[in-house]
Order: sequence, then C-alpha cells, then structure tokens
Amino acid sequence: MTEIRVPTLGESVTEATVGEWLVKEGDRVSVDDPLVELETDKVSVSVPAPMAGVITSITAKEGDTVELDALLGEIGEANGTKASSSASSSNGSEAAASSAPTNKDEGGEPIEVLAPSSGESVTEADVGEWLVKIGDQVAVDETLVSLETDKAAVDVSAPSAGTITEIRQKEGETVTPGTVLAIITQGGGAVPETKSPEKASSAKPDPAAAKSASTTDRAALSPAPRRMIQENGLDPASIAGSGKDGRITKGDVVSYLKDQEAKPTPTPSTPSPSAPRDLGEREERVKMSRLRQTIARRLKESQNTAAMLTTFNDVDMSAVMEVRSQYKDLFEKKHGVKLGFMSFFVKACVHALREIPDVNAEIDGTDIIYKDHYDIGIAVGTEKGLVVPVLRDAEQKSLAEIEKGITDFGRRARDGQLSLEEMQGGTFTITNGGVYGSLMSTPILNMPQSGILGMHRIEKRPIVVGNEIVVRPMMYLALSYDHRIVDGKGAVTFLVRVKENLEDPQRLLLDL
Repeated sequence: MTEIRVPTLGESVTEATVGEWLVKEGDRVSVDDPLVELETDKVSVSVPAPMAGVITSITAKEGDTVELDALLGEIGEANGTKASSSASSSNGSEAAASSAPTNKDEGGEPIEVLAPSSGESVTEADVGEWLVKIGDQVAVDETLVSLETDKAAVDVSAPSAGTITEIRQKEGETVTPGTVLAIITQGGGAVPETKSPEKASSAKPDPAAAKSASTTDRAALSPAPRRMIQENGLDPASIAGSGKDGRITKGDVVSYLKDQEAKPTPTPSTPSPSAPRDLGEREERVKMSRLRQTIARRLKESQNTAAMLTTFNDVDMSAVMEVRSQYKDLFEKKHGVKLGFMSFFVKACVHALREIPDVNAEIDGTDIIYKDHYDIGIAVGTEKGLVVPVLRDAEQKSLAEIEKGITDFGRRARDGQLSLEEMQGGTFTITNGGVYGSLMSTPILNMPQSGILGMHRIEKRPIVVGNEIVVRPMMYLALSYDHRIVDGKGAVTFLVRVKENLEDPQRLLLDL
C-alpha cells in the first residue's frame, strides 16, 4: 500500500484546498497519472500517482484544507480482484463502456486517449472539433481532437496506431486532465457503433438515405454551425462547406442565410403596434470561449488590483518613417522580413526601461521584484481574442530578429499554434491599436506587470516647429502604469524617453 500525500507547494506556501478528484476509489492508475488538484493562494497543483495500481481509499474530500505532507489517499497494487470489482460497481456507465467489444478475439488491445495536462494553473478545457470518427484507422501521433483551454488550443494526438472504437466526450463538453476522450483498439476489428456521442439515436441504415448520410459525414458539423442549422431548420446538404475536408463552418451558415434573405419573399402583413416583438431569430446566445472568459477575468482583476493611471504624449514619426522608407527594400532583401514600426518601439522601450526600472518591475505581496531582463509582450489580435506572446531578451536582439519574432507570433497566433510558455513571464507589454484605426486609448495592465505602452494610428497634424506651423505624421502614445510602484515622474520620464528615441533613432545606436 502506497500513501498519496500533499507535496511541497512552493516557498511560503504551507496549506492548500483539495480541488477536484480526477479519480475515485477502485480506479486503476498509471505512474504519474494526475489524481487530484490542490489549490493554493498562488497556483493550482496537480498531484500525480506515485505508482501504478488501484485507488483503495480517498481520505481528503474536495474542499478540505490540508497541510504539507497530509494524507490524501492510498494506492494498492493492481493484482487483486477486489479492486477491479469495486471499480466496476462504482462506475456503472464506464463499466458498461469497458465491457463493449474491444476486439480481443483478434488480439486488439484497447488504448485510452487521455486529456493532457495543459500547463500550470490550467485545470479544464472544452472539447473542440473531432477530426476522426468511430471506425477510422489512425497512425501514431495523428491529431484526433483539439482542446480549447483559457489560454490556447491544444491538439491531442493518437498514442498508438489502431482503430477508433469509442469517442466518449462530445464536442463542447468540459473535461479535466486525465479524462478519457476516446478508445483506440490496436489491430483494428469490429467497431461498437453505439459508443459515439454523435450517434445517440443510431437507427438501422436506410439504403435510400445513403447519399444524404454521406453528405452529412462530409459536413462534419462542429457545435456552432450545428446549432445554427438546427435553429433555422436548414439542410446541411444544401450548404457548401469551406472548412477542412469540406466541413461546414459558422461563416458558411451565415453566408447561406444572407443569400436566402436576399431572395425575394412575399411581403408580410404589418404587425399590430401592440404585438410583442419576436426576436428569437434575430438574437443568438453563444457560450463565451475559455480564452474570452480568461481575458474578461484578467482585465477585471487588473482594474481591481492595480492603482492604474495613464499618461499621454505624442511623437513625430518623421524620422522613423524616413529610415524605414530609405532602407526597407535593402532590409527585406538581406533579412527576409519587412521593416516595420514595432521593432523601433521595442528598442525604444527597452532603452527607456533600463533608465526607469520601476516600469519593468512587479509587486509580489509586500516585495518589489526588479528585473534585469527585458521580455516584451506583443499584443496580437486573433478571431478568438487578444493574446500576448512574449519576445524574450529583447535587449539582445537586432531589429531584424525582433521583426522576425513578431511576424512569427502573428502568424502562429492566428493559426492557434502558440504554446502556453510563449505567453507567460513578460515584464512589459506593447499593444498597437493603431492597426485598427484607434486615435487614442487607455490600455489595461497585463498583470502582474507594472506598465503597458499603447500605440495608435499615425495621423498628419499641424504642429509648431520653431516659429513655423508644419504638417508632420504624429502618433499619440499612452502609458498605463501601476501607481503603487511607478511614480508620476517615472512614468512621464519613461514616455519622454520613448518619444526622444523615436524622433531621433540615432540615440539608440549611441545609447544616449
């Protein structure tokens, strides 16, 4: 018998709250399988199995407060019959699933496809689009399904080659690390049709409907378009799919509906002014994605935690635009990437952060952490929401390296290929609302950072130079900062240094 105990939770952390148990008594587990989530005042910690075996007891209940090295439960060796019978009796539905044909007569071995751990503090995810269906043959490492967490999309690959014999989690369902998503049977064989959640009402095949069924398989509807099709009473076969393998997307349904509305229809009688409005077909309720929920939560936490203040300035972009115009072709030919404005802003900010270290620091309890590294977060807008990948050690990078990094971030952010590690640990953030036409804004801090610079659109405006009024390409800059650590003098000085470095880029070369 092996005890499951509370591990070391980090410096100054002495207790935790028992979160969700991912297993129950009687379950069989492998070494390092996640068993339970412990929540501290800083992070969530997953407790792994110290050995392979059967969960014989669970001592600490969900919601209990436990101290370091407290007993959580016990694991016994997986060679007795008592444990297996307990598992089957305590989990009726899963036992029924496991008793389904697994092709053992042909030597096939069932392999579980588990929801992976998606990173520190990530405890659940939504099941996205399944790229396979029951009966499909898959190869090792072939992508089966994507899981959408509150930070990024994670692809789940096949751990073994074989046949998909079960799909246990529907698209849109919420799962935790270690949840069984599907079953792969090695060696192929018979497939239990009733196990697919997409075939809840599996009637006997009708030869007359074979063509319609094949069209529906081609569409492979995901939750959003499926809901729109059902609500509007549409036939999927009449909608052309533009997604992968001809799948129908939400945009395809919207376009189809617009085309139908454009067709002439009989003019309905004018309703009575007193009749209640029916907005059912003119409104849509959609569950917020986990990324959008996290954006909302973090922004509100930032407002509630930091003493946020914004200071403004404007910058004459003539010098940067002249340098860019003069060298952009040579720059792209040599480095294979276009010379944009962001690299100049990154360099100018790093230079100013060195002079005003408070803006590059963060508050941790009653301590201030000053950082002698400059990891600049670059806000990137995607269809799912705003993400902030981090450009590490920006002070050591050339303009070309910065431009390549930013270009790569933008491409992979739109494709949903950024990893969690690439979006954590920044010391300062730059966001460019100017690409959307913004003239001025007050950006919200990316906690626990103490500063964020907002760029805006470049606009020709009359300004006074000497005693003359001239027209120059001007941009408003906004620095939002945490007034608990950054004083007004430091914030204004930082923004002035950024302005000076951009209006005279040679200062960057001379380190002035």
